[in-house]
Amino acid sequence: MTKKDYAKITWPIFFQLISLPQKLTGLMPLLFGFAYAQYAFGRIDWINTLLYFVAQFCVALFVSGFNHVQDFKKAKDSKYLETTNIISYRHLNPKHVLYLMFSFLLIACSIGIILVFRTNLILLFIGGAAIFVAIFYTAGPIPLSRLPLGEMLSGPVEGFGTVFIASFINMPYLPIFLSFHSEWIVNLTVNLAVLFQLLLVGLPFAILDSTVMFADNICDLKQDIKNERYTLPFYLEKKKAVQIYPFWPSTALLFILISVIFNYLPIWSLLVLLLLPWIIKNTHAFMQFQDKATTFKSAINNLLMIGAAQVLIIVAFLLFS
Repeated sequence: MTKKDYAKITWPIFFQLISLPQKLTGLMPLLFGFAYAQYAFGRIDWINTLLYFVAQFCVALFVSGFNHVQDFKKAKDSKYLETTNIISYRHLNPKHVLYLMFSFLLIACSIGIILVFRTNLILLFIGGAAIFVAIFYTAGPIPLSRLPLGEMLSGPVEGFGTVFIASFINMPYLPIFLSFHSEWIVNLTVNLAVLFQLLLVGLPFAILDSTVMFADNICDLKQDIKNERYTLPFYLEKKKAVQIYPFWPSTALLFILISVIFNYLPIWSLLVLLLLPWIIKNTHAFMQFQDKATTFKSAINNLLMIGAAQVLIIVAFLLFS
């Protein structure tokens, strides 16, 4: 294909390229982390909050577009290229898409450096680890997404990692503090109690994010095998994967309950359990029929419902308590 044959990246194509509707799922842990910082630690740094919001959004844009290019390069199935991969069926120049996506990553990393100076050096290593997973999730000789590790990495990084950093940059006393002194002395101070607290309240988002990835991989199983992409559902086999699926959202709700018991979340958070009928309905729909175009969105809807409810409950508690 010559340069003249490539299509221009119009706004509609750009929105499709970055999977704009799915960006809402990444917004939930981000907003929760900001709200939780005010609820649990009594502080919001609006400059840090705005900076991280932009940085995290840029990372999300990068991940979507970059993954499309990497999947295009590694694809083996011609039908997948003709009907599913946007780089192929929209006739986009993969190099131009990469340039655009890396510009978003550059913006995110630049903002990240600013946040390091405004908080602590440890954020450089935390953010660096997240960027590493974002890049090598689909890049490299053996991408992480082609191993049964996707759910184990995407959830903790996109779910818990976002909650942690969104809270971390707003906290008056940092739970992890790295400092260097003369004579090559390094001090690392860790508040295990606060880390456990953030882990417990962040786990529901990690689990729900992993659930979306798990549902996605179940729907794409046949296609993934043709493209030599062997995800967790491949090793479990589809029947077993579908049987396991309902335990994921149930576990997320369980950790919300545990967080309330530990007094890490307000008692109001138990109102999330009122969503159970809709969560069960969505879960049952996916178990009956696993299809990317119809029932996959039920996994996304569960994340959005539970995530939005948690954010609204925290905000309501702050406003009216």
